[in-house]
Amino acid sequence: MRKTILLGAMFLSSLAFAQQKSPVLGGDRDVHGCIGSAGYTYSQIKNVCIKVFAQKIKLKEVGSDKSSTSMTAVIFSKDMKRAEVFIPEGNAKSIILDREGKSKMWKSGSYIKETYVLVPYKKAGYQIKKDDVVIYQ
Repeated sequence: MRKTILLGAMFLSSLAFAQQKSPVLGGDRDVHGCIGSAGYTYSQIKNVCIKVFAQKIKLKEVGSDKSSTSMTAVIFSKDMKRAEVFIPEGNAKSIILDREGKSKMWKSGSYIKETYVLVPYKKAGYQIKKDDVVIYQ
């Protein structure tokens, strides 16, 4: 009888330990309610949770010496005066770029150390420059 109780207790404790170790899908909501494990990130421009990889404008990393390349996405505000860029590196999930006047260039503000610029590239594409070096196109 003692063996049965002891084995039962060991089994139940191992189940409890296993449940604590495995993350639950949806258990990682951020402050906006976006579920990172399901691929969602908060968009400041759209004011909703989005899947970055499902956006229309996607740019690939340029000149990387890493074994793999990353991609980023760009979302524009309805009036095209602001662009949100989802840079995979760094602390921020996205960076807001502003367009001045009728310029075809969107620039980051002085609130971040690096300077990011988004410019049209070829017919329907874009380039992102970080401190005057093209990093995505």
